[in-house]
Amino acid sequence: MTDSEHSKGQPDVFPAALFGLCPHCGQKTLFRSLTAFSDKCRACGLDYDKYNVGDGPAAFLTLIVGGLVLALALIVELNWRPPIWVHAMLWFPLTIAAVVGALRVSKAILLILEHRNQAREGSIDDGTEE
Repeated sequence: MTDSEHSKGQPDVFPAALFGLCPHCGQKTLFRSLTAFSDKCRACGLDYDKYNVGDGPAAFLTLIVGGLVLALALIVELNWRPPIWVHAMLWFPLTIAAVVGALRVSKAILLILEHRNQAREGSIDDGTEE
């Protein structure tokens, strides 16, 4: 079964994550605030609490965005040598916006992929059949 057959009627992963669409019905109900998930979908009732996205995206995004912003700040400093207040006005808002925006999308991608792949908490196979 291909991914398109499995997710018939559902939006693609990246558009769904970008717009906060429910992975089951496609309605815009995934988030209740900027980066916090709703408890459940208001349209189809899918329980978002059963998915465990965790804090992994926050740590990686902070490091990635921090590295990119640092590189940009160094380029600006070495080429134009602006006063320190210009750096503060540029990089603080850009860093916050980039981390929050990317965090929202990355958390949504993880939840959508958990739903589509029916991922569950791991267990150890002891060889007995139930």
